[in-house]
Amino acid sequence: MLYLTNPLQDWIARLDRRAYALLIGTALGVLGGVTGLLIAVFDPLIAFGLIVGVMLGLYVITNVNAALYGVIAVMALVPFATFPVKIVFTPTFMDAVMGAFFLVYAFQWMTGKRHFFRLTPVHGAILLYLLWLIISFVLGLRYAMPTPAIARQFAETLLSISMVFVLVDLLREPAALRRLVLAVMIAVGAQATVALILYAMNDAVAERTLVRLARFGYPNGGVIRYIEDNPADAERAIGTWVDPNALGGFLAVAATMIAPQVFARRPVLRSRWIAWGVLGIVGLALVLTLSRASLLAFAIGLLFIGQVKGYRRFITLIALGGTLVLILPQTQAYVGHFINAFTAGDISTQMRIGEYTDAFRLIRRYPFTGVGFTGTPDNDIYTDVASMYLIMANQIGLIGVGLFALTLGSVFAYGRRAWQYVRDNPELRSIHLGYHAALLTALINATADLYFFRLDFQASITLFWLVVALALASSRLAIEAGEQQTPPTLRTTPQI
Repeated sequence: MLYLTNPLQDWIARLDRRAYALLIGTALGVLGGVTGLLIAVFDPLIAFGLIVGVMLGLYVITNVNAALYGVIAVMALVPFATFPVKIVFTPTFMDAVMGAFFLVYAFQWMTGKRHFFRLTPVHGAILLYLLWLIISFVLGLRYAMPTPAIARQFAETLLSISMVFVLVDLLREPAALRRLVLAVMIAVGAQATVALILYAMNDAVAERTLVRLARFGYPNGGVIRYIEDNPADAERAIGTWVDPNALGGFLAVAATMIAPQVFARRPVLRSRWIAWGVLGIVGLALVLTLSRASLLAFAIGLLFIGQVKGYRRFITLIALGGTLVLILPQTQAYVGHFINAFTAGDISTQMRIGEYTDAFRLIRRYPFTGVGFTGTPDNDIYTDVASMYLIMANQIGLIGVGLFALTLGSVFAYGRRAWQYVRDNPELRSIHLGYHAALLTALINATADLYFFRLDFQASITLFWLVVALALASSRLAIEAGEQQTPPTLRTTPQI
């Protein structure tokens, strides 16, 4: 933790009582004036939020763990919020907390509080992938110059991926990884609660509530979402993510991460009922997003967890839940919504098929390097498509997709190697399994959604690479601890 410098401490110590009182009075006067100004410009609730945010920000820049929790909180609760002022460009809340996190981490190195940078064998593949993203961006400049927004978003993407290097070095104890599961549990539980409250509200009231965030870069109208954007159809839960599919992806990944805690031998919370409660709230909010890809990915993530001894009850729960959904009259519309996804029976699925066809046409023209992030060379092609893998192929080419596959394959291979040490370690077993299941959930969800790669969804990109970092950190800790205790001749092939 960073403290006041010695000169400043000495100066404060030398102040007499009158000067000290004057200093405090001046500070309170300035605070009162700023508070009054904020209330006059904004409404009282927003003014209060800004003051609390500044106070929390001052604490965040003194503590690296607080900065990391700040990243998780902003990502979960206000992922698209921007500052109400423009400084050359309009910074986002994510920019602020990410910058604070990297700044405090760098200070630890500069002040000698951190030594021996720690990595894993997988980081070489991640570095290659990062370099290819930069090459693809530069190659794309042949077709169009970047706007300030695209340049900023690309830099944010590189920063999010770079978190994998920082977090794996930062997280050197199992207790730190376990606390992060708790932080995610609190953050996703809060977002799911907000989503359920907004969903339960009258549409007009929910709209007015969310529009108040327009001062911070959120839409100022048309926020409430329905199936195929038709108010006659079912409403979709959006929370403060606004986009129901993006919210669904976030909830699915986070819920899979915390799911092993309900059956863990040593959960991060002593009370399993809290874990059950959070998982139930998040699961309900996920269902109400009506995001088919997210719900399917969550189910596959739970099946992955259920293959492990001690967690097989998840398979029974999925079978029971699936049976109820199929036979209950109240869920038949939901079942029909899923059937339409596989039969192309609705407009949104038909539009996706059209996007996939156009994406393959672009890939055929520019197969190896793609067209970059700034524009397309031909008027009849575009890069946006509702699949992370296809938009990747469009923008960074098949070479980039191959490097991405190599990177993620290496993460799972490294995790499998660690499993021989983790499976009998109650402190790491549940969180290691949860991190890798969450990563699998994200990869499955990405087949039909693009939010973990598209530049303007910084929070989703950060979530994806945060999960990668946590999976690698848990594997590294397990391997290091296991290899120190196990003689080389007794090491076995990992089995699940």
